[in-house]
Amino acid sequence: MKIDCGEFFLRPLEIEDAGDLAKNANNRNVWINLRDVFPHPYSKNDAMNFIEFVQAADTMLVLGIIYKNECIGVLGAHFQPDVYQHSVELGFWIGETYWGKGIMTKACREFMKYLFGKKDINRIYSSVFEWNKSSMRVLEKCGFKKEGILRKAVLKDGNFIDEHRYSKLKNE
Repeated sequence: MKIDCGEFFLRPLEIEDAGDLAKNANNRNVWINLRDVFPHPYSKNDAMNFIEFVQAADTMLVLGIIYKNECIGVLGAHFQPDVYQHSVELGFWIGETYWGKGIMTKACREFMKYLFGKKDINRIYSSVFEWNKSSMRVLEKCGFKKEGILRKAVLKDGNFIDEHRYSKLKNE
């Protein structure tokens, strides 16, 4: 599987991506915007463990962003169970070197087209920490609507912060 995004593409992670992932993920500015399951510092071993985990998982689809033969970030769709089975949680990150270039917006648009077109889902949602205005903008550019703010719902780096929730429906 490969999703063409023009100057880059999305594809399932391979163990050979571990070095690139570690290089781009081992950054406090990346870590501060992600859940604590994402380690900091981030080593090649962490990347290898993550790749092996997602390759074995059947409740998620995780793709690497491949730009100029380098895996510079990740998009993940976490399929929900039970009454939420037609919803997907979207997560994403990209190396700081690639921020502000429109790569993540384009990657999210193409990933959403794939998910809505190939999977039996009605809703994609994502959560963003209060200070991450860039990720909020990515979602807004991709047609997501802000559903609300979960006040002081997250403990990150020793501080309680707001979580902003966004979603996009298939028919929007």
